Amino acid sequence: MLDKHSSLPLYSQVELYLKEEIQNGGYHTGDLVPSERELSEKFQISRMTVRQAINNMVNSGELYRERGKGTFVAAPKLAYPLKGVFSFTDDMKRRGLTPSTNVISFETIQDAPPHIYRKLERTLGSRLHRIKRVRLADDEPVAVETAYLPYQLFSEFTEWHSSGSIYEYVRNTLGREVTRANQRIEASVAGDQNSVRLGIRADSPVLIVNRKTYLDTGEPFEYVQTVFRSDKYSFSIEVEHEKGDDDVSRN
Repeated sequence: MLDKHSSLPLYSQVELYLKEEIQNGGYHTGDLVPSERELSEKFQISRMTVRQAINNMVNSGELYRERGKGTFVAAPKLAYPLKGVFSFTDDMKRRGLTPSTNVISFETIQDAPPHIYRKLERTLGSRLHRIKRVRLADDEPVAVETAYLPYQLFSEFTEWHSSGSIYEYVRNTLGREVTRANQRIEASVAGDQNSVRLGIRADSPVLIVNRKTYLDTGEPFEYVQTVFRSDKYSFSIEVEHEKGDDDVSRN
């Protein structure tokens, strides 16, 4: 039962109850959770309080609603690691998921936006490959990716190669290693084209990662913008506290 004398709000206690039930296997992905009426009767609290708890979990992607059917347990989100450099293919395999790619377009261009040339440290007007792809995990679309590669480095790279891992091509064909990347994250909405490709509504929230990736030579070889479904992905980073003067004990 809930502790009505606790400093923790009742709706937060309902959230904790549902989260613990999910974590302990009481509810599994796709299971129907109790209705607002059932939970309000169970805990002897108002339906408005229960509704706030449910809404919070729907907004965070832990639950989802189907009109006329009820509220269900959502699949766990994929945690996108912000520390370290992983290809989509390697990341999915580490999770036990099957990665695949639908290539939308493969072009060799000389008229990319100027900032792309700056990112890749290439002369304005030089040739680049522009590759647009949908990335899937277990056949479900989770991201749309637009990548730019310098033609000088990838002169033998073809549309056939683009259906696989670019990082594997770098390692196995170019004989180089991927060492580091700079990333910037922003929130947005899917829009018309991405919503169709990802199977979501146009006004659905998405997370956009812009990444510049480097070879072991220090040369940038890729600039890519990836649009992630926010209902499928969360972002995580491990932060270490740096010891400073305030941490030095004084005798």
